[in-house]
Amino acid sequence: MLDTSPLTAAVERFADRLRAAPQSRLRRGAAAEALELARELAVRAQALEDPSGAAPARVMPDEGVFVVGDQLVVAGLDLAEALRAADGGGPDSAKAPSGMLDEAVALVEQAEIRAMR
Repeated sequence: MLDTSPLTAAVERFADRLRAAPQSRLRRGAAAEALELARELAVRAQALEDPSGAAPARVMPDEGVFVVGDQLVVAGLDLAEALRAADGGGPDSAKAPSGMLDEAVALVEQAEIRAMR
């Protein structure tokens, strides 16, 4: 089974920083950056869970700057679970789940840098 702990650790670290950030920083773009990331992680999880694209896409709603950390965690954990399930031997894809994991971790780390600078 794929070890997704690097993704969950990166998501939790970023979410903790968002939760501790002052409102001014969240409003200056940190929350928007995190919401964009949460939406991207959710899209990736949905693509793994429904490779045919038969189900309608679900978009992470904007619930405000104070909940974006929680939204990020939900999306990250959903993606981690989808990656573990895909590693169990699903349909062939262009990229292996381990490659998708590395890419997701990099996305989280880059978004954290942009949001918290």
